Amino acid sequence: MASEQVSQTSTRASSPKLDGKFDDNASVDSGFASANSSTANLPLISLTKPHLDHLNKQLENMEALDILRFCKTLFPNLFQTTAFGLTGLVTLDMLSKLAKESPDAAPVDLIFLDTLYHFKETYALVDRVQERYPNIRLHVFKPADVSTVEEFENVYGEKLYETSEELYDWIAKVEPQNRAYQDLKVAAVFTGRRRSQGGARGSIPVIELDEERGIVKINPLVNWSFQQVKAYIDEHNVPYNELLDRGYKSIGDWHSTSPVAAGEDERAGRWKGKNKTECGIHNKQSRYAQFLSENAKKQALAAAVAAPALVTPAEVVQA
Repeated sequence: MASEQVSQTSTRASSPKLDGKFDDNASVDSGFASANSSTANLPLISLTKPHLDHLNKQLENMEALDILRFCKTLFPNLFQTTAFGLTGLVTLDMLSKLAKESPDAAPVDLIFLDTLYHFKETYALVDRVQERYPNIRLHVFKPADVSTVEEFENVYGEKLYETSEELYDWIAKVEPQNRAYQDLKVAAVFTGRRRSQGGARGSIPVIELDEERGIVKINPLVNWSFQQVKAYIDEHNVPYNELLDRGYKSIGDWHSTSPVAAGEDERAGRWKGKNKTECGIHNKQSRYAQFLSENAKKQALAAAVAAPALVTPAEVVQA
């Protein structure tokens, strides 16, 4: 992915996972649904609940391209988060067309969370997408302080995705996402989520507020079916992941993705056999904050055992 249109980052001065700190300064005032960042100069987006309901009612029956065009005008610091699934590719193709339609308008850059464990077919797709859409800038965020699987496993051990799923999700996905939002001063993002994907996505609106992260999420193809998405891909000759032709419909990390059988939900191949439908980037952060808090307490307890004269029981309780 060597291109002047690509920015990559995997380093941070202090990783929340490592120092036990959790940066979550987003807040919601009583009566208002707001999205802002801990970054002071980020334009503020505030929507009252009645206004948000009004917007969703109006957008519900709008065409996806019109939703994209409208949101590009309405929201500042707007990005698209994508793992280059089919829905995200449709959105990308539409955004590329809108960029040509209005070249002086604010761009919508892409954010890709490279967990280091994507399929080789996914990485190959990223290269093909960059060739096809040179007018779209891509920002790649990796786990903090590592750039390869070997470096990742030297730090965290092999198969962390099996030995500690919560920790893996935090290190490989949630922390890089939080860092992306902070570094890029993100206020709103387009996602590739659709109701037809099932599970917790079955009732999502066009616009929703991630109150804990301080981000507005926009689901422009929320009403589309898998068949509609695939038809657009074929009609407009949009590059897509070749794994789709092998029975995969929703593609994430290779270790937690499998083909989908006939009659199964579109995302049935993700974390198959486990009581899990999302990796954490679309869930509330509270369970990750709790994990970090508990991890900090364990570290304090270990320090107390190793040096009892230096750490008092009261300090462990307060950790």
